[in-house]
Amino acid sequence: MDNFRFYAPTEVIFGRDVEDGTGETAVKYGRRALLVYGKGSVVKSGLLERVEKSLEAAGVSYKEYGGAKPNPTLEHAVNGVKEALSFEADMIIAIGGGSAIDTAKAIAHGAANPDKELWDLWTRREPLVRSLPVGAVLTIAAAGSEMSDSAVLTNEAIGKKAGINTDFNRCRFAIVDPALGMTLPHWQLAAGVTDIMMHTMERYFIPDSHCEMTDEIAEGLLRTVIRNGKKIVDDPSDYDAMSEVFWASSLSHNNLTECGRGKDFSVHKLGHALSARYDVTHGASLSAVWGSWAKELYKDTLPRFAGFGRKVWGIVEGDDDKAATMAIDETVAYFKSIGMPVSLTELGLKVSDDDIEALAMDATMKGTVCLSRIRPLDTEAVKVIYRNAV
Repeated sequence: MDNFRFYAPTEVIFGRDVEDGTGETAVKYGRRALLVYGKGSVVKSGLLERVEKSLEAAGVSYKEYGGAKPNPTLEHAVNGVKEALSFEADMIIAIGGGSAIDTAKAIAHGAANPDKELWDLWTRREPLVRSLPVGAVLTIAAAGSEMSDSAVLTNEAIGKKAGINTDFNRCRFAIVDPALGMTLPHWQLAAGVTDIMMHTMERYFIPDSHCEMTDEIAEGLLRTVIRNGKKIVDDPSDYDAMSEVFWASSLSHNNLTECGRGKDFSVHKLGHALSARYDVTHGASLSAVWGSWAKELYKDTLPRFAGFGRKVWGIVEGDDDKAATMAIDETVAYFKSIGMPVSLTELGLKVSDDDIEALAMDATMKGTVCLSRIRPLDTEAVKVIYRNAV
């Protein structure tokens, strides 16, 4: 088992109608909140009004800032920093999913460092040494950003999507009511289930570390998401299944399933290049390339893929190679069964050789980095994965 540091400071309030108590939790962290949300579904549903009433009752002032995009943008976050500064916000509260939460994290970093360019902080050209407290009222199980140390922004001006990992990204609190996920479209639910699985699998396949406890947690999480993910896509009104998926989402990306093993996230790098260039749904970008990625790398970590097949999918095949390829096929078939694309064509993209070249250069930062801790993937190897994903 590798050495590791585990830090998960987020206060989680979980259950039906817990959003009505947002104010009594938020007041512990600030008195003036910028409320960050997306395109208006939280307004139409009445959720925003309920949160605001709770904040008012607790004596917390607030200002609304809507418009967070599915792939959060630097420009929107920079404008949010200006709003936070003019309001003199001392905390940022996201109401929504990963896009709103990542935007809120970016605004918190920028508002706490008004003399620095946000992109410079984001890309580590400037050190990030302080931030404002961030809270989240979660509406979808997917990104796990409510408990993670990560966040992602797209700089549309240069066509680059970049992430930052820092303890300052850890939300101080997360309000999690699974019932809020019941009104989501099937596409969003399925994309969320995919992202949860990816967050877990991106940590699972790394070879050469002995981590029985971490493996048991990851395998149990995957089985739970696979079982209940299909249920919520078929019947979003199933509160018990929705609860399992919401909790799994938080646990899948708070670093618990990487303790002693670490993480890879090369599939995410492939997906980020796709979503930055084509603005496609994050979860769908991952399912579209995962099968091709897995077939490229599984022999380099064969016992992990074979174990994944036996422990997660219940495959009884004794031959490791057969068990591994069966596991890959089962996973791809599952994505397809919940309506997710499993190729770039199904993602709705027509890519040329030039497009594949550009995507590979984006994913490898113009050929300066290799992807994956399983086997280094240079630009040529990444091209192969994209090409086989067509």
